[in-house]
Amino acid sequence: MSNPKLEVLTPANSQIIFIDQQPQMAFGVQSIDRQVLKNNVVGLAKAAKIFDIPAIITTVETQSFSGPTFPELLDVFPGKEILERTSMNSWDDQKVRDALKANGRKKVVVAGLWTEVCNTTFALCAMLEGDYEIYMVADASGGTSKEAHDFAMQRMVQAGVVPVTWQQVLLEWQRDWAHKDTYDAVIAVAREHSGAYGMGVDYAYTMVHKAPQRASGQHEVLAPVPAR
Repeated sequence: MSNPKLEVLTPANSQIIFIDQQPQMAFGVQSIDRQVLKNNVVGLAKAAKIFDIPAIITTVETQSFSGPTFPELLDVFPGKEILERTSMNSWDDQKVRDALKANGRKKVVVAGLWTEVCNTTFALCAMLEGDYEIYMVADASGGTSKEAHDFAMQRMVQAGVVPVTWQQVLLEWQRDWAHKDTYDAVIAVAREHSGAYGMGVDYAYTMVHKAPQRASGQHEVLAPVPAR
């Protein structure tokens, strides 16, 4: 293939790395609402879990500065080894390079903090020195300002990084709703993490397809009281 980036992401050709999804790093994020950021990171992680995508979690200075990885992310990968390092650039750590190589997949999906530092240096070095294709999940990453994030994304795109969003990655891995082995799990992630799209799924299930309401317990729907 003359341009490997024309090949879509599949469960067979992708691996994923979460870089420094830690509280102190998130405190400095100003390019995206931090609760939205965490929602998107966890949604992306659940997507990777559904499709059995090899995942790497790397952290920086956990004890001295950044704090532990978001527990919601760790819950998706219980017992997962965390690759701790000192360098701002994950590529500088031999453990990270070894893990990427062991996964044996050239397309690397990246979600990290901060976009302008840890994401950019990793992406540039992984492409230059490791011959990887980098897919940067823009809405599961964050920078210290909107400008810092946006210009870092522009710099990476100019260098050949492919910009994506977390929901795009989820649906690209699914590709066909006829893939029933992952259908229910994908819909569940969409309902929980995809905002308006998830609400639309709920509406379609209950109002169009007449499925039972999925809320737990019994809920009495009261008729509106006429105005006097």
